[in-house]
Parts: sequence; structure tokens; C-alpha cells
Amino acid sequence: MISNLAYVHPDAKLGANVTVEPFAYIAGDVVIGDDCWIGSGAVIHDGARLGKGCKVHTAASVSCLPQDLKFAGEITTCEIGDYNDIREYVTISRGTASTGTTRIGSHNLLMAYVHVGHDCVVGSHCVIANRVSLAGEVHVGDWVVIGGHVAIHQWTHVGDHSMIQGGALLGQDVPPFVIVRNDTLRFAGINKIGLSRRGFTPEQIATIHDTCRILFQSGLNYINGCDEVERQIPQTPERDQLVAFIRSSKRGVIKPYASKSES
Repeated sequence: MISNLAYVHPDAKLGANVTVEPFAYIAGDVVIGDDCWIGSGAVIHDGARLGKGCKVHTAASVSCLPQDLKFAGEITTCEIGDYNDIREYVTISRGTASTGTTRIGSHNLLMAYVHVGHDCVVGSHCVIANRVSLAGEVHVGDWVVIGGHVAIHQWTHVGDHSMIQGGALLGQDVPPFVIVRNDTLRFAGINKIGLSRRGFTPEQIATIHDTCRILFQSGLNYINGCDEVERQIPQTPERDQLVAFIRSSKRGVIKPYASKSES
């Protein structure tokens, strides 16, 4: 159902069973998949590509112009997967000449006032809480939980299954499987509860724990820690994912564990 009070450009491509509520605006270079719901006052700008089953709530702005002084009006896109819940006043910028596309996977919840900057990549099954800001070209993996009011610096990478405590100001990469403290941006343990909920076996979790103990609690620098992990910990996909993430980090990795009295 498309309300008579909504504006839908005649060139926009809408799938089956799409609902567009009053006062929504949909531009011409837009593709919206089946069973989507576009709330009152939402704006879907040129370059938006939405999969099926997405919900875009009141006053959200999808594929808006990048907040980048280098942007010169180039034709770019914002590609969003299936079954995403984009809540009130969320802003998602489209890409720039840097990569051409902002990408968001499927089954994500973006709570009110989240900002996703130009050329970001967000995986699937993420929960991004209220007022989180992702600067340009941030990469967020799958199954990530980001607490409210977190700000993440440009080009930062956040690994799969990690959790960032609310209020953090993050400027270094977050390895997969870990929790980041909001007061010192240090390693605070592995995301054991989240991993258990997602079907990781006790053996997999134990491997992640032992790997992180060496990387973040042994006192070794990260390069030597990776070498020590490979000597001590039997090879598994989880071990190798952690080591590869740290070795490939370009911004540096969050600080190792320390007690609050040491921080």
C-alpha cells in the first residue's frame, strides 16, 4: 500500500507488498525489495538499494549525501540487505569515489539516531544502539553489539562477535570475539555469553579464551603474542581469525587487559 500523501518518484522500483506511509519520500534512483515498510516522514534518496523485508522508521534518511568535503557529486550507492530494522532518525550516507558504496548486510537493528558514514561496511546480525556514530569507511563485522553513544573513528575495523561498551570513543581496531571497556578502551574479556548464544561450542570458546589470554594478558607485544599463540594453541579457524586480524590491522589494536587500578 502506497499512501496518497507519500511521494514516490515514477522511476523508483518497488517490489511486491511494499508499504509507504504518509509523507515518506522516495527518489528516482531507488530499488526497494519485497515486503518492505517505509514509515511516515522517512526519506529514501537516490542510490538506495534495499533488500526484502526492511523497515525504515519515521524521519530516517537512507542513502543521503556523504558528509565529506571531497565528495563532488559522483554517482554512488548505499546497498542494504534483507530484514533490517532502521529506526527513527537514523542517517546512512551513500558512498564516495573512495569505494563507491556504503554496504549494510542483513538482519541488523540500527536504533534511533544512529549515523553510518560514507563507504562504511556493516555486516549482518548486528545491534547498533542509540546515537552510535560510525565515521567514514568504518568496517563492522557480523554479530557485533555496539552500546549507545559510541563514536568510532574513520577507517577503524571491528571484528566479528565483538561487543563495545556504551560511551566508548574508539579509534583503534577491535579484534573478533572480545569485549572493549568504555573507560580505557582496553580488552575486558571475551564475549562468552554472545558466543554461547550463537552456537559456539565450549571447545571453541576455550580456544578463543586461551588465545586472548596470550594476546591480551601475557605482557607480550601483539606481534610476539601472535607468534606465541601459534606455538601454543592448536590451529582452529577462531585462533587463525584472531591472529590474522591483529597482523592485518592498520590502525593498531585496542590496549591489552589491565585492572582498573592499573588503567
